Amino acid sequence: MPLEIFNPANPSEVVGTYAITEINQIDEIVMRARVAQKIWAQIPQPVRGEMIAGFVDKIEARMHDVAKSITLEMGKPLSESIGECRKALGEARMTLARSAAPIGDVFPSQLPNTITYSTRRPRGVILGISPYNFPFSTPMRKAIPALLYGNSIVLKPASIAPGAVAMMAKIAAETLPPDVLQIVIGEGGLGQSLSENSGIDGVSFTGSVETGKKVAKAAVGHLAEVSLELGGKNPVILHDSSDLDVALDQITQATFSVSGQRCTAISRVIVNREIYATVLEGLVKRARELVPMDGLSEGSKLGPLSSQKQLENVESFVRRAVTAGAQVVAGGSRFSTDTNGWFFSPTILTAVTRDMEVAREEIFGPVVAIIIYDKFDDALSIANDVTFGLSSCLYSETSQIIEKFLAESESGMLHVNASSFPENHMPFVGIKDSGLGVGGSNGPSTIQFYTCEHAVYRRGVA
Repeated sequence: MPLEIFNPANPSEVVGTYAITEINQIDEIVMRARVAQKIWAQIPQPVRGEMIAGFVDKIEARMHDVAKSITLEMGKPLSESIGECRKALGEARMTLARSAAPIGDVFPSQLPNTITYSTRRPRGVILGISPYNFPFSTPMRKAIPALLYGNSIVLKPASIAPGAVAMMAKIAAETLPPDVLQIVIGEGGLGQSLSENSGIDGVSFTGSVETGKKVAKAAVGHLAEVSLELGGKNPVILHDSSDLDVALDQITQATFSVSGQRCTAISRVIVNREIYATVLEGLVKRARELVPMDGLSEGSKLGPLSSQKQLENVESFVRRAVTAGAQVVAGGSRFSTDTNGWFFSPTILTAVTRDMEVAREEIFGPVVAIIIYDKFDDALSIANDVTFGLSSCLYSETSQIIEKFLAESESGMLHVNASSFPENHMPFVGIKDSGLGVGGSNGPSTIQFYTCEHAVYRRGVA
């Protein structure tokens, strides 16, 4: 039975139909990937780079088709989908440029007539498991470096938004050798089975902490390299600012972009009591101006949630927060439409304490909790007092405060007077329960996941 994808803005509309990969097909898929990888790795890197550049060019030519597929399948506004595509293409070209850099180091040998150095080889077959919220940029971030460094890759997209990856696979079939990039489509059990397959040499997973730990356990069973890009409970500390309007505009965008379904979304606003009233008024005003609508509608800035399940999860989260003592000052409920889409109003909660669930657990929806502090040490303590460590932001023009934040904030990505959007050329880093390894990242460190280091001892021949 084929997999049907429904439009989150109009759940009665089927927007995609895909063949499901069966578990009994996995061994053959992995075998083909292993055969293809051996041939692919023999192609000189500059030539591989030219072929991948052609692949990227063809994707760019179809960028608007990919963007429309993203909006139809997971709901984000078309402008955000186009932005996702542009970012993915920018990251790809940045990775292409970097891949020609020298690899390895030369070391002075302790023995006469001997040369010692390190080199790196492709890891082999990579499994890339991606989430629904960025159904194009996340798979691209895995596929491009994997292929550039001589690996083959099997991509498993989220089952509710496989369209972008399906387009990638079609374009790959036109531009790249057979089987170096393959896709599988199905529910989470498919990814688990692939992770357990001994023919997989590395697993790059992006998704929830719970699922990531299961995938890692499965992969470790056959000692495959694992990289996990997981969730976040990202704070912004608003200490002082000479232009609060700019700061609040940036915070609003970082909070409600993708309807809050971003692992780097701001979820906690930790605000200095002295400016609390002004900040609250500004955020409430901005939240109320955001009207949820179909992502394909002109002027759409806030789309639906990705599924009915996610809508119910967010609704339940807010309900439990109110029961625990939080107060709803904006939103707080579903947003009704004629199509019965999965919309939730932008929501701001006050009277939140650091020990509440809403201040500690990832919501993945358009909901932000506001927490007041008096001393900056308290703000840092609140920000760090969660199991996550993905992204954190500070707004301040006090150098001492900035330096303390940069030294002590327990996050992989630190933003000062800037919101939580990463740039194309920078590492994407999570610590604590937010990440493990670099397989979902950008930057020079990706080579550590997609290749294996080898030490060479070469003695002269008489």
